[in-house]
Amino acid sequence: MQCHILNYNFKKLSIFEEQNRSFCMKNLTFFFIAFLLINGRLTAQTNPEVIAPAFDDSYSKTIKLLEAGETDINYRAFRESFIESKQFLAASQQYKIFDSLKKEMYKQMGKSDYPAIIKATKGMLSIDYTSMIAHKILQQTYKIMGDSLNWKKYHDIEFGLLRSIVKNGDGKTCETAWPVIQIEEEYFILDMLDATFKKQSIDNSGGLCDKMEVKEGRKKKTYYFEVSKVFEGYKKLEKTD
Repeated sequence: MQCHILNYNFKKLSIFEEQNRSFCMKNLTFFFIAFLLINGRLTAQTNPEVIAPAFDDSYSKTIKLLEAGETDINYRAFRESFIESKQFLAASQQYKIFDSLKKEMYKQMGKSDYPAIIKATKGMLSIDYTSMIAHKILQQTYKIMGDSLNWKKYHDIEFGLLRSIVKNGDGKTCETAWPVIQIEEEYFILDMLDATFKKQSIDNSGGLCDKMEVKEGRKKKTYYFEVSKVFEGYKKLEKTD
């Protein structure tokens, strides 16, 4: 039966028109439901969710706030809460998965496969939401795709995390070192400075610091990172072995 779109009016419909109208409505309903299912599946594939840890702690609760778009938080306290969370131990046990997702992220960046990049970075954030490289690549991907809402959210989170480090000191001495909770944060900042790593050593002159000797262009420079929280994390993991 051929489906004709009938204009709505109040005249009495013939039996044929009644049958045609019923057939048409059933088909329209079927195609509408199919569209919703397909569209929902595509949306899930291109915009997967970050899975927040199920733990009832500050770190896990704050992730839910950030994912909801509430990005005005104390980022230093958030980063440090990661060490106190049970997710810190879980993340250490999932480091191989995290590294695999990071490799996948870079691989898909080379292909400009944006949905795959989003999937990889959100997988990384589901393990460690403090990962600045994951936030950086995610926000840049959303920007390329024209998704301004998600671009702004993850951009604000990335720079909130970054500022919580570089706004607490100048990195020029151990006394004014940048406070980090993971070694990955040190290398992220050096990369942002376009600095080439040369040598690392421990400095105890004004606290507990990583002394990082680098080159920026032709100039040699030294940056200091306060690492007491890094060692606190190491001790916590040692107790669980």
